[in-house]
Amino acid sequence: MPLPSFLSMYQQLIAAPSISAMDESLAMSNKGVIDLLANWCTSLGFECEITELSGPKGRFNLLAKRGQGDGGLMLAGHTDTVPFDDSRWNYDPFKLSENDNKLYGLGSIDMKGFFAFVLQAISKLDATTQTQPILILATADEETTMAGAQQICKHPNLKPARCIIGEPTDMTPVFTHKGHMSTAIRVVGRSGHSSDPERGLNAIEVMHKVIAKLLLLKEELKNKYSVEHFIIPYPTLNLGHIHGGDNANRICGCCEMHIDMRPLPGLSVQELQMMLLKIAAEINNQCPDAVSVLDMHEPIPAFTGSTDTALVQLAEKISGEQAVAVNYCTEAPFIQQLGCETIVMGPGSINQAHQPDEFLAMEKIKPSQHMISEMIKASCFS
Repeated sequence: MPLPSFLSMYQQLIAAPSISAMDESLAMSNKGVIDLLANWCTSLGFECEITELSGPKGRFNLLAKRGQGDGGLMLAGHTDTVPFDDSRWNYDPFKLSENDNKLYGLGSIDMKGFFAFVLQAISKLDATTQTQPILILATADEETTMAGAQQICKHPNLKPARCIIGEPTDMTPVFTHKGHMSTAIRVVGRSGHSSDPERGLNAIEVMHKVIAKLLLLKEELKNKYSVEHFIIPYPTLNLGHIHGGDNANRICGCCEMHIDMRPLPGLSVQELQMMLLKIAAEINNQCPDAVSVLDMHEPIPAFTGSTDTALVQLAEKISGEQAVAVNYCTEAPFIQQLGCETIVMGPGSINQAHQPDEFLAMEKIKPSQHMISEMIKASCFS
């Protein structure tokens, strides 16, 4: 079966819904995307391994390989997309729409479209001159738990020398990025009638103590830790959501707040967790067992890379752009555990990610295609 055209692959990928969400009522299987990619990879001579993830049913990873032995280049991306707000889209999210020199669709740059670029590039190269393995990795649930990447990094026989993760960077190589933690802080008090405050423990008042300490921690992180490569050079802490109580005349019995933290390279997830647990312990000394700290998902560590690697230097040469640090996070810290040189570099702008009317600017297709092809040739062909 011949490989479809670039635009046909793009259209079919967009037309296969693969939303991942913490709310399982919104979540979808990614099997449709995986099957498309497996069929196309097979047509190019790849051997394909499809693995269902543990946890919620219907989530799959694809690992495709052409060539024998270890080493070579792995081109990696996730098959899932974020949910969408239909009222804010002017185009059908599941139909590739061309308008004003843009290709619109959910996942057009974040990041199902990357696979069309990769397969198109490989199809144009002479397979008889391939000297190193080429691998294509397509993962599940990057937008939520990163379960796909966390599972693949434990693969017993996966040892590429290099990996490019094709998140939308406008083809600028990214050599390091921050991590991500989403944490729930829950205060359980004792409810009662508001006319007799001493008979209860007001969870909102206890949460006020928590917030005061968190704001001090926020300033401490800002002043104590810094990595100059980042536009925002310090770890961030955001108070994102809070809910407590049910009526004005009741002592609040429960209050919960959700916070977001972005660790820098060199600052581990475990260190930040200990800082939060220390705050909880200090308040629990005054209000026994009132405060608990809960991870909302598996924390994602920072991606610690270097500008000195051969892969970064190759990417800088081919792209004409200096490698940068970014504040968002990707699957890179998990892929890196395979022992390969790793960068993030892909078509499309991160400014379009998670936005209504997500699009790929069509004038970027040819230069992006050329750069991806050159990266593959330099790594796997002679």
